[in-house]
Amino acid sequence: MSHSVRRHLRLEIEAYDKTIRAFIPSYEEMLARAADAVAETQPKKVIDLGAGTGALAQAVLQRCEEATVELIDADPEMLDQARERLAPFASRVQYSVRAFQGPLPACNAVVASLALHHVPTLAEKRTVFSAIHAALRPGGIFVNADATMPADPSTRQAEYETWAAHLVSCGIAEERAYSHFAEWSDEDTYFPVEDELAALTDAGFDAACLWRVVPVTVIKAAKAVAPGE
Repeated sequence: MSHSVRRHLRLEIEAYDKTIRAFIPSYEEMLARAADAVAETQPKKVIDLGAGTGALAQAVLQRCEEATVELIDADPEMLDQARERLAPFASRVQYSVRAFQGPLPACNAVVASLALHHVPTLAEKRTVFSAIHAALRPGGIFVNADATMPADPSTRQAEYETWAAHLVSCGIAEERAYSHFAEWSDEDTYFPVEDELAALTDAGFDAACLWRVVPVTVIKAAKAVAPGE
């Protein structure tokens, strides 16, 4: 999957870290919740899918002092920003310019932040989840921080109104907020939390929603330890 943040969000890459906070409510807390969930297991090897500018990777590295993190992203401009951000952790970081679909290296944890909503169907998402499950060692975890939206049309509309109110509070005109949503829909698909959890269960995970502030959700999915391991 080819993806350009510059094209998709219509912003300069250097402005991403500032602008994403206007687009996404409780962005800092979302990252903290995801990184805290990873830190509970103190993994040695972490894969960050669609890693972007490395904000989640940084939070994980700060909490997991023995971990190495491999950042995977199809957008080389975003990884260039990540290299600058993560320079203090250079000995514990690797970068791969590629799509996150397909086989992954063996690891103890996989994380993703605002990335997997670029997968357009639940069938494709189950395939991604299955690849993550296969890469994880027994007892490993997958933590996904991403936008979700309910299936019920009236509830979904109410949540878009809540989301738009956040953009307005950050100085974005209401009309422009809804224009953003329309533009993003060309590449973004937001599934209900229940569908995300079901797809993870189908892939072999024990999954639960840890936290949600409209429209973002943090889900933790664990790979079981086989008997005798």
